[in-house]
Amino acid sequence: MDSSPSPTAPPPPSCTTAIPSAHGYVPPTACNANYGFHPSFEWNLVFAVAFGITTVAHAIQTYHYRKWFPLTILLAALQQTLCFVLRALGALDQQNSTYVIVSTLLFLLAPLWINAFLYLSTARLSHLYFPSSRFLGLAPRVVTKVFILADVLSFFIQAAGGGMMAQADASDRTLARTGQKVYMAGIGVQLGFVVVFCFGVGRLLRRMRRGGVGGRRGMGTVWGVVGVGGLIVVRVVFRLVEFGWGAEASNPILGNEAYQLGLDALPMVVALVVVNVVHPAAVLKGEGGSYHTKGGRGGLEGSEARDSIGRKVVE
Repeated sequence: MDSSPSPTAPPPPSCTTAIPSAHGYVPPTACNANYGFHPSFEWNLVFAVAFGITTVAHAIQTYHYRKWFPLTILLAALQQTLCFVLRALGALDQQNSTYVIVSTLLFLLAPLWINAFLYLSTARLSHLYFPSSRFLGLAPRVVTKVFILADVLSFFIQAAGGGMMAQADASDRTLARTGQKVYMAGIGVQLGFVVVFCFGVGRLLRRMRRGGVGGRRGMGTVWGVVGVGGLIVVRVVFRLVEFGWGAEASNPILGNEAYQLGLDALPMVVALVVVNVVHPAAVLKGEGGSYHTKGGRGGLEGSEARDSIGRKVVE
């Protein structure tokens, strides 16, 4: 009697390859699916145009104010514009994996440049109005370095996770799940520092109000920073909730593009427009708008903050 083990049937495939329909669409569960949803050409084009308009405005403002730190938000706007141009093109050619990979990475990472802009501009605003004081217990330049380093750390963690998710297809859910966990760790770091940053901006606003510093324009600018920070928090919390549901096709958030557009793209385009309206560089003019001035002092009137009519503010 033959005692050799009988052959076993191979396990069924986790997915099947589907025949693409118009514009390359296949169901999200198909092996050759690049999208977990049916991408909308029209809506992605709308956002590409919206981001493009605010990008042009930021380019003009960056040139007009002649300062380097607005380049960070200009880069964010440029990347968002490119992202949605690629998403619109991808909606018409859904089997083109290059569109998916590049647009996904840009979509996930571009907002980090808005973070960097907030850190750079707020530290300068704090130094402008209270040059002899600290922000969150640190010198403004140190604050900038700490938060930018945190932003860089978050960037690389999110880039690693985003790269895994962008490369994973329907047949490799393990890679997608790993990428999501890595990306969630990155945005967790980002969220923590944004919350601390918003606390510091709140303290700055309170001091400005008590001392009558900055006038309506200065207060409006800092309130704009608060608003942009709040929009970033909305976007980060959405991503945590989205990926917290898992990488499976059953995830209702991953399967509906409207969530991404309404809770990520829309807050970011609004944030960019808010900065267009109340641009910190419009306040950070002259020697007081930089860390270094003649004689080694910066801020308003040297080392002491003053209110809108020139009175010294007791801190």
